[in-house]
Amino acid sequence: MYQLTRGVLALMIGFILSIVAGIILVPLLKKIKASQTISEYLSKRHKDKEGTPTMGGLIFILPTIISIIILLVTKKIEFSSNLFIVLFVFISYALLGFIDDFLIIKRKNNEGLTVVQKLIGQIIIAIIFYIIYMKSGAEPVVEVYTLGIKIHLGWFYGIFLLFMLVASSNAVNITDGLDGLAGGLSLIAFLTFALISANSRAIEGTNDIAVFCFVLVGCLLGFLAFNSRPAKVFMGDTGSLSLGATMATIAIITKHELSFIVIAGVFIFETLVCLIQIISMVYFHKKVFLMTPFHHHLEKLGWNERDIVIAFWCVGLILSMAAILFGVWY
Repeated sequence: MYQLTRGVLALMIGFILSIVAGIILVPLLKKIKASQTISEYLSKRHKDKEGTPTMGGLIFILPTIISIIILLVTKKIEFSSNLFIVLFVFISYALLGFIDDFLIIKRKNNEGLTVVQKLIGQIIIAIIFYIIYMKSGAEPVVEVYTLGIKIHLGWFYGIFLLFMLVASSNAVNITDGLDGLAGGLSLIAFLTFALISANSRAIEGTNDIAVFCFVLVGCLLGFLAFNSRPAKVFMGDTGSLSLGATMATIAIITKHELSFIVIAGVFIFETLVCLIQIISMVYFHKKVFLMTPFHHHLEKLGWNERDIVIAFWCVGLILSMAAILFGVWY
């Protein structure tokens, strides 16, 4: 009951602070014209989004950091090595995304960091995460508690973690293409990880990581008040890179890497669709989909944006419930 109370308190604090942050930041971002150019390849219905400010990830990133500081100072949570790792990844990827968004705004086009520059930044942060994580006493093992399986990966574990962080951050970034889509799916995912973390009692600091997740869920709920259609602000790379990498980090720390594949199923599917399209175009010079990511393919088929978002949210919720059933209950 105490854990549930802490979770509700954390969610409430995050929600209130993110609403306040949104009220302050949205007009400020509009004032400095922090907008992103809409791609000419998107349908005409997206042209009404021209001029909408980006970098809105600050609406849930800053309140999350402030909320955690408040909870630490008031001793509602304890500072542990695992919580430090989560905060490090959360802030580092947010800074990388912020630099990308800032350059886009400064240059007044969609050219921020190059793909190579962004990838190098993601890899460097992932390597630092791996070093800190292993020095904290972690073992290079992937576990499936439900089936009693332990897989010792040895040196390959480092590559595995690096791939998870980089792939996850890019997957959320790819999915962030419709109003409320990535934000809503991330909210569902982090709520799931909050419940999983609360039940990972054998791992140091996971109760406090659960509180972090509840805070972030509250902040994302507040963000959606400004990001749901019609969006008043986009999260940008500032938000999407941070959410994806943090999601993978929590899965790694709680030893639920396989559950992560299910929880992040929609993000992974969106990424696979893009890969299939690229491979088909390069080797067969044919399109498999009308447009990628998949949510834009559905738009080309005539689906309404709101219907696509709700459908994806429902799929994300079903997958998350399945992950909880398998990873926690049993």
